[in-house]
Amino acid sequence: MNEYFVIDGAMSSALEELHCPSLNNKLWTASVLAKYPELIKQVHYNYFEAGADCGITASYQASIPGLLEAGYSLEEAEHFITLSVDLFKQAREEWWQKADHTRTYPLCLGSVGPYGAYLADGSEYRGHYKISDQELYNFHKRRIELLHEAGADIILFETDPSLREALVEAQIGEELGLDYWISFSCRDSHHTNEGQTMAECVQALSAYSHLKAIGINCTDPRHILGLIEDLVRVTDLPVFVYPNSGEVYDPVTKTWSGQGDQVSFGDYAYTWYKAGAKGVGGCCTTTEKHIKQVAAARDRFLQMKDIKQIHIK
Repeated sequence: MNEYFVIDGAMSSALEELHCPSLNNKLWTASVLAKYPELIKQVHYNYFEAGADCGITASYQASIPGLLEAGYSLEEAEHFITLSVDLFKQAREEWWQKADHTRTYPLCLGSVGPYGAYLADGSEYRGHYKISDQELYNFHKRRIELLHEAGADIILFETDPSLREALVEAQIGEELGLDYWISFSCRDSHHTNEGQTMAECVQALSAYSHLKAIGINCTDPRHILGLIEDLVRVTDLPVFVYPNSGEVYDPVTKTWSGQGDQVSFGDYAYTWYKAGAKGVGGCCTTTEKHIKQVAAARDRFLQMKDIKQIHIK
């Protein structure tokens, strides 16, 4: 993996561009694992083509309880979670056979969505779950095991609205001895959706040796710069960000609406790399065009970085 890398974009928005039938159901993109797996594979392939160095499996909403409630058997539920990694690896190999090998071999990030995603009511943007830490632990553990056993390179705990959930996930990661990243969803330029500061999160997670990077996702891009600045002040871990494009989520219709500001995603990405982010990508409402902009921004940043180093010498 390059020191500065490009993460892929949204699964849901990319599926919609491929004319995938309605995702407006409680399983969201996880339903596509069961019905249209080839579309998920195509999304991964397209993001590699757009410049992604690493990508996120379609397992965000594929929790064991959610799949069981949708009528699938335990065997089927576990199969779909494993399939999310298999589809990524198939797309990666097909792309790599044709790729310019000056590019990085893509990293597979096994997505573990928060408990709030299973609730499908927007709780990942609020936190304050009314369940115990043990219930959170039980909810997450089997999916993490399956993603790891299927061959995900890194487990990605993403869209965590709270430090509490991140700590439960980190506990599982440490017990299983696997490397993982944690990504928070945030309400402003300094706080998680539940209200913790980045400094609080870093301090609480500092003892966990298998935590390899910390980041922010599914957050308004206007908040990202402040969050990066907060993180790089308090941690030496790589910082990564993949925000949405600025729209507002409606948990009832499961749609995004409104418009972001007038700053291009590429200009944002350049600013984030410059501020200290090692990885940049996109979350909800981003697609291949956004990732192409990120890849171009990364290249522009590296060129400017090289020029500055030459001048210093």
